[in-house]
Amino acid sequence: MPERVLLIGMMGSGKSTVGRILARRLGWRLLDSDAEVEARTGMTVPEIFDCRGEPAFRAEESKALARAVTSDVPVVVSVAGGAVLDPDNRRLIRRGGTVVWLRARPDTLARRVGAGDGRPLLAGDPAAALARLDRQRRPVYATLAHVVVDVDQLGPPQVVERVMARLRPSGAR
Repeated sequence: MPERVLLIGMMGSGKSTVGRILARRLGWRLLDSDAEVEARTGMTVPEIFDCRGEPAFRAEESKALARAVTSDVPVVVSVAGGAVLDPDNRRLIRRGGTVVWLRARPDTLARRVGAGDGRPLLAGDPAAALARLDRQRRPVYATLAHVVVDVDQLGPPQVVERVMARLRPSGAR
């Protein structure tokens, strides 16, 4: 069993929800990138975007990722969706543990995020923004992932079961 599992994927793919359940099942700690950024800055993600801009958010996101992948206890990391765009973050993710891509179609993501409340990158037209972001990020996620779980037709408990099955060594129960 790996000592770190990093969940990557688009907003709406279920990283936070699946991360909570997976961490509980494994008896590990959960580090959710957005929650870590909010705790460290005392601001919500939208507030950071509004007051300090996207570059400031990305810098905080990178710091949270660096702390997560150097944790000395087993941890599930819910990696912020856009963290993969930074080459240094990609190196951290690759070296950080087993990378699980929660892959979803843009239409699934759009249904899950609805109006995109609290998600600054989706302002205006969430479905169009998700389709554009997916085109940009999908190839990056594919190069990073050790494990891919298609989540479109699955609820969080089913996703966790599939992730757990892929993390266990062959024959382990």
